[in-house]
Amino acid sequence: MAPVGMQQILEEPRARITARISESMRSTMEQAAELMGATLNQFVVQIAYLEAQRVIERESLIRLSQRDARKVLSLLDTPPKPNKHLKNAVKEFKGSVRA
Repeated sequence: MAPVGMQQILEEPRARITARISESMRSTMEQAAELMGATLNQFVVQIAYLEAQRVIERESLIRLSQRDARKVLSLLDTPPKPNKHLKNAVKEFKGSVRA
């Protein structure tokens, strides 16, 4: 059975992915697919898709400790006054970008 969201993906136009693997790797994946009641192709696609989603989520999120989150929120609520370096950076940026 396809996980939530997977059914929509399966209904989209299809593309082919080919991979060369060792016999021992293929045997291991076939065994796992059989245990899940899936074909080797279904197993590989499902696992690769789930891992891709996990990687995208992991790389898209910024995790902060509670202390760091409070610091960020505090800075957003009461930002510090611009210092000399920030003012110079703004001038330099404005000079290098056309509106």
